Order: sequence, then C-alpha cells, then structure tokens
Amino acid sequence: MTSCFDRRDLGLLLLRLGTGGVLAAHGTQKLFGWFGGHGLEGTGGWMESIGYKPGKQSALAAGLAETGGGALLALGLATPAAGAA
Repeated sequence: MTSCFDRRDLGLLLLRLGTGGVLAAHGTQKLFGWFGGHGLEGTGGWMESIGYKPGKQSALAAGLAETGGGALLALGLATPAAGAA
C-alpha cells in the first residue's frame, strides 16, 4: 500500500520549519532587536568594528536576507533562492 505521506515528508517539513524559523528569528534580531538582539544600530556598529562599512547598511542587508530567506525556507517557497540568501 502506498501513501502520499510518509515519515520522510514529515522529517523534511520539520527540518525546513526549524531551520527557516531559526534563520528568520536571527534576522529579526538584526533588524528589530527582537529575541535579545541589538537592532540595526548595535549590529551596524559591530559590523563596522570588523571592517564592514557602512555598517548600518550592511546590517540591514544581512537582516533582510536572513529574515526573508528564513521565512521563504519555512514556507517552502523559492527554496534554492532562500537557501542562498
């Protein structure tokens, strides 16, 4: 008997949701300071201290890539692009 649903599908779903959720949460730390993050100002200052100038724009780009890529990955949309982000 074949089924449209098996354990591998469930495992892949859970892996995608977990990984995407963690990435999206990490991005919101950079963007908004949620979940104990430092927001754009703090992350931008840190990025400048390690040589990324301008720091605030670098923090914005990193935060948008992580938040957007993580959300797309969790939703299963555009997964190659989401993984690359």
